[in-house]
Amino acid sequence: MASNQNLHNIIFLLIFSCLLSFFAEARDTLKAGDSLDSSSYLVSSKRAFTLGFFCPCINTNNSYLGIWFTNDQKKRVWVGNRNASVVNTSAVLTLETTGSLKIMSQGGDAVTLSPAQVTYNSTISATLLDSGNFVLQELNSNGTLKRVLWQSFDKPTDSLLPEMKLGINHKNRSAWSLTSWLNNLIPAPGPFSLEWDPKGHQMIIRRHGVEFWTSGVLKGDTFEFISEKSKGKYNFSVVSNEDEEFLSYSNTKQGGQSAWFLSFQGKLLSFDGSYVAETENCSGYNTDGGCKRWLPRCRRHDDMFDKRSGYFIHGPDHTSLDTNTSHTLNDCKVACWYQCDCDAYTSLYDNQTGCKFWNNKGEFFHDLSGAIPPIYVLIPKPSQNDTKKSTWIGFVIGGTTALLVIFLCILYYLSRRRNVILKGENEAVIDDGLLELVNSDRFTSAHEFQNDRKQGHDLRVFDYKFIMAATNSFSLENKLGEGGFGLVYKGKIPKGQEIAVKRLSRNSGQGISEFKNELILISELQHMNLVRLLGCCIHGGERMLIYEYMPNKSLDCFLFDSTKSKMLDWPKRFNIIEGIAQGLLYLHKYSRLRVIHRDLKASNILLDENMNPKISDFGMARIFQQNELEANTKRVVGTYGYMSPEYAMEGIFSVKSDVYSFGVLMLEIVSGRKNNSFYHTEHSVNLVGYAWELWKEGAISNLMDPALTDSCIEDQMLQCIHIGLLCVEDSAIDRPTMSDVISMLTNESLVLPSPKKPAFSFARKAIEAQISDKESETHSIYGLSISNMVAR
Repeated sequence: MASNQNLHNIIFLLIFSCLLSFFAEARDTLKAGDSLDSSSYLVSSKRAFTLGFFCPCINTNNSYLGIWFTNDQKKRVWVGNRNASVVNTSAVLTLETTGSLKIMSQGGDAVTLSPAQVTYNSTISATLLDSGNFVLQELNSNGTLKRVLWQSFDKPTDSLLPEMKLGINHKNRSAWSLTSWLNNLIPAPGPFSLEWDPKGHQMIIRRHGVEFWTSGVLKGDTFEFISEKSKGKYNFSVVSNEDEEFLSYSNTKQGGQSAWFLSFQGKLLSFDGSYVAETENCSGYNTDGGCKRWLPRCRRHDDMFDKRSGYFIHGPDHTSLDTNTSHTLNDCKVACWYQCDCDAYTSLYDNQTGCKFWNNKGEFFHDLSGAIPPIYVLIPKPSQNDTKKSTWIGFVIGGTTALLVIFLCILYYLSRRRNVILKGENEAVIDDGLLELVNSDRFTSAHEFQNDRKQGHDLRVFDYKFIMAATNSFSLENKLGEGGFGLVYKGKIPKGQEIAVKRLSRNSGQGISEFKNELILISELQHMNLVRLLGCCIHGGERMLIYEYMPNKSLDCFLFDSTKSKMLDWPKRFNIIEGIAQGLLYLHKYSRLRVIHRDLKASNILLDENMNPKISDFGMARIFQQNELEANTKRVVGTYGYMSPEYAMEGIFSVKSDVYSFGVLMLEIVSGRKNNSFYHTEHSVNLVGYAWELWKEGAISNLMDPALTDSCIEDQMLQCIHIGLLCVEDSAIDRPTMSDVISMLTNESLVLPSPKKPAFSFARKAIEAQISDKESETHSIYGLSISNMVAR
């Protein structure tokens, strides 16, 4: 018994001696010329924190410089070289006399934490403080602080300690924010970040730059959406001045250890492991507790992924791999969530990076033995309420569709009957009117066209002197802009009405055919979202069209201007999208003449005083017979970037050509960017390609115009992008009709199909080469001779 007691005493003395030796040798400061190797440490004066090299993995020599709580090495609060590991056995931290602080290893590149900033005779030191801050400072000759050269608190990683700042440093244009590890074994930057929003007075967790969770506004001493356990636990301080804007916190109770950790799963945890932000509930469809919705339309609210051992049966074994080692298990989940045909996922590599996906549509066999490595399998669970709602919606849609078909059949019958009776008379009237218009080079009075008497259209032929007086002789002050075929001027007639005069250039390429085409088409079309034509003027070789004046000019003047775009908040943009869609639907389906516009773009959308859109410029429009589905031309007209692939490459056009142009326009309205601007040219050639890349990455919210941050309705905006991508699909058959588009825009409960790869992979030069080989072609429609022009 006595011998056992003696043995215990000896062991205790040995351990105590080792501890005394460690604390006796431990230091908290490096001086100029000092080094810290992989077997040495810096320990703060009160033993709260330790700085040294560590290896996160057992079977690896990769080493990182870090700071951790002395009593718990697993709680690391800072990593100095998270982007570049060094070899453990040769790792050295060196403070040079110039103030340069470097991590070096044998055979590897040096990692510079702080560059040289002082002269050789300056007194410098790097000290680990009890706050957890590692500070490089220059000292006066008497040992007092002269200035701070560098500090770890300005380079946070995944942890926030009391006294640390979360926010923006305006002096050096940098940010204090947290970024998670790639996974629990790799300190490299991961998918999640924690930021302070000084305008909204809230914290934001982002996943790959997209909002994932928000804390809610700071009210009093707490945030709305932090966990109940955290409320009352911290004192928050907000500082806002011209130099910096930041949030910091401290414990309400003195003493004790405190830290926030942003995990690679997006969880914000406190020192004791409890939640600060309960982001675990942010499953995609849940918007409670500050969560942001990111559920794609093809998933149901009760769908979930469950970790199970097993394999798929009764279906082909379709798997795909993502070998990107910067993608974590969470990235795999998001990617599978957004791929509507994805049934399961797991990590590809042993270090939990990369992804493997299953696209089987077969039955999953659950192996309870656990012999098969587990994967994350989609478990669909449609709720009873959703089932009832879907059934009810099905009845409503079915009934409405049946009534609509009956109504259209009756309308078609009446229209056909009327056309048979009036066909000869109407065609003769139009032909006579056109002959008079083409052959006459002078009209000196404003009167109605002969062919408009029975239709009641108030089209007028204006005298040239009248137009000259109205536009102040086409002065520069009255110039509104320049279109594809000439200049546009503002005018004012004696009664005070304002007009817009489109003065066609003699060398513009738009001849008599296009002039008549636009004149007759607009006179026959009456819709609130189409520009109204008041009349025309012909004087010698000059031809002019007179429109109602649009005070806000065209959509592109606002959309692509960094200042004016802020005037187009989301409600206005959505109203513009709806208005354009209604105008196109009228042209394609409900107008007296079935019309394909063929040049729909932002500059051809005019805005009235209330920012309501009106489609303009019908010079290249084409009239279709009611039973005509598509037509072909050897010479293409339109604008690059807005032309559908079948039209640009083969000259085939239909209502789906306008749908494609509308899809491009939708993406431009949401993003505030031109389609023909090149982004990331190694991946995508235009805005459509860029949108598709974001869709595949699950980061489609990044497409949104920053000017919409405060006004955007996110679900509505995402739905518009989704519809836009459906409209720009490569195959015309796959694109929706404008009737479908209207239904999608007005019915948020509709489950939209997943978009297919859009037609964005052709480059402009390829189009030009293809078009240059085509010859001109002339069409004769309702007595109109329309010669198509080259694309512009």
